[in-house]
Amino acid sequence: MTTSVQLDRAQKRFDLWDVNGDGQIDRSDWNAEAERILQAFGEAPTAPAGRQLLDAYLGMWAFFADKAGIDEKTGALTPEQFNRIAEEHILGDGGAGFSRVVAPTIQAIVELVDVDGDGEVNPAEFKSWLDAIGVQGVQPAEAFRQIDANGDGRLSVAELVQAVRAYHLGDIDVPLLGR
Repeated sequence: MTTSVQLDRAQKRFDLWDVNGDGQIDRSDWNAEAERILQAFGEAPTAPAGRQLLDAYLGMWAFFADKAGIDEKTGALTPEQFNRIAEEHILGDGGAGFSRVVAPTIQAIVELVDVDGDGEVNPAEFKSWLDAIGVQGVQPAEAFRQIDANGDGRLSVAELVQAVRAYHLGDIDVPLLGR
């Protein structure tokens, strides 16, 4: 059963990814969102980490396009299609399919923010992440504690992927993929 919080968050995600504001999402919107994140991190789209993020975002777009039955290059998602896919593949089925698709995006953002190179995110790097993607109204230290499932003081890609799903389920209030 989808709650009003879940529906609201799916709509906010749609609105965020509808970069040009035309009421639908297409490949160019996802590309523009990835480029906005790269700009916030000061990373060039042609750099290896930049290319990784762009590829990951376009991989998520390909997932949504496939599930909607639209052409990946020329198609566009309506809010209804997006919400149906979110309900079936993010909120439903345990999120396994979506977790596989979102993991490369999270890994790519970790590559951008992981200044100490250990493959995980520490509290300072996490704050940089939230700042770069434009999250407001979240206390970084408290959000970090919510996401740090094993309490080791570092966030793994798996913990971050789970946090993205938990956000969409309404279990936490930390939008890791943007405002």
